[in-house]
Amino acid sequence: MRVAYTDWGDPDGPLVICVGGIANTARRMDYLALDLSRHFHVVCLDWVGRGMSGWMPTQGDYTLETNVESMIQLLDHLDCSRASIIGSSLGGSVAMALAARHPEMVERLVLNDIGFHMPAERRRRRAEAVARHYAFKRPADLYRRLGASAKNEGPVTEDELLHNTYFQTQWSDGHGGRIYRHDPRALQAYAEDAQVSLDQREDWDKLSLPILVLRGMVSDALLPETVEEMITKPDVTAVFVPNTGHTPSLSDANQIHFLREWLLGRGPDAHFTCLNPPSTPRHLFGAAPPPPPPPPPPPAPGA
Repeated sequence: MRVAYTDWGDPDGPLVICVGGIANTARRMDYLALDLSRHFHVVCLDWVGRGMSGWMPTQGDYTLETNVESMIQLLDHLDCSRASIIGSSLGGSVAMALAARHPEMVERLVLNDIGFHMPAERRRRRAEAVARHYAFKRPADLYRRLGASAKNEGPVTEDELLHNTYFQTQWSDGHGGRIYRHDPRALQAYAEDAQVSLDQREDWDKLSLPILVLRGMVSDALLPETVEEMITKPDVTAVFVPNTGHTPSLSDANQIHFLREWLLGRGPDAHFTCLNPPSTPRHLFGAAPPPPPPPPPPPAPGA
């Protein structure tokens, strides 16, 4: 089975593996990988059935266990025994499972809008959205799709959204346009699995490593009460991204800066942080910092 990935930075540097959601490709991580590659060896993986990776023989082969095994084989292929992992949505679920079963393989863990629990009705709603078939016959069709994505991916530029959407698709002569670059059976397998709640409590309870949790503040996937419980575990930091749903893009400059500093061990010693603070009042899970003091008055003339 062919498993594709993009490779950034110095191969001798500390390894960071980036893995995306159910319908993402490795190219979604380009902006993040470009920045992190100044400090790390960054590898971004296409899940089997997505992007440039091969398709599984049957729909039943698309499982969490298959993806965990892909991660293990990737580390073996790279001749590396340990990595930090950034996982968005499905990628975070797989990373949690890997870290629980093979703690020696994971140094630090970033969970992008995913926790140990997601209610079944929210999973079903997401499954219905991602399992729809789209054929983009004109550039304008892609732009319309961007509008639907923008409310979820947050405060990023149109260029970044177009980049992500473009690399999720490929030209199809049969459809006369661009279609998503994935095996439809992979998404159907997810839709069937989404009939029940996500429950990774057993995996979560086994984790004992530095963990960064990002939550889009209007996300319906990672609930506030789940985050509140997650931060009771030692060495867990929670970050809230305003005006963002499921999932934060990880291409926004502020998000990238925060992730880089945290991976380098220079992140804030705080459970709650808000990126891109909104100009209007908004409920946050922590006290807002006091405003800076006013500048001193200028000296009087002739003083």
